[in-house]
Amino acid sequence: MLRKASLFIVLFVLSVQVFAQKKDDILGKWLNPSGEGQIEIYKRGDKFFGKLAWIKEPNDEKGKPKTDEKNPTESLRSKPLLGLEILKNFVFDDGKWIDGTIYDPKSGKTYSCKISLKDANQLSIRGFIGVSLIGRTEVFKRVK
Repeated sequence: MLRKASLFIVLFVLSVQVFAQKKDDILGKWLNPSGEGQIEIYKRGDKFFGKLAWIKEPNDEKGKPKTDEKNPTESLRSKPLLGLEILKNFVFDDGKWIDGTIYDPKSGKTYSCKISLKDANQLSIRGFIGVSLIGRTEVFKRVK
């Protein structure tokens, strides 16, 4: 009986370690659900950030790079969307990346945000206003 209990405890501890997230697990490129863009998540110091690394249609109808035209700060509206930092200041805490913000260039709005991994190849990004219950989640897929 004691032997079975010991085996169960060992297997339980090993399974918890397999599913535990390490803070650098989100680094790399991720494709958004519509397939129109990729974000690259990187680290600066102890915080995590993400920029638009690829967009399906980077240029406007005149062939010029699309810009951040909806930005509330007028001086930033001429910045190209490609390379734009949209995820900012995430810290790793207990298997999640929290206390960051996500910027939506389609609306020019910035939201509170948290990130978690569903598995090694699926990234769950939740943008919200105020409390996490009022928001939207999108699942990104890892780019190989």
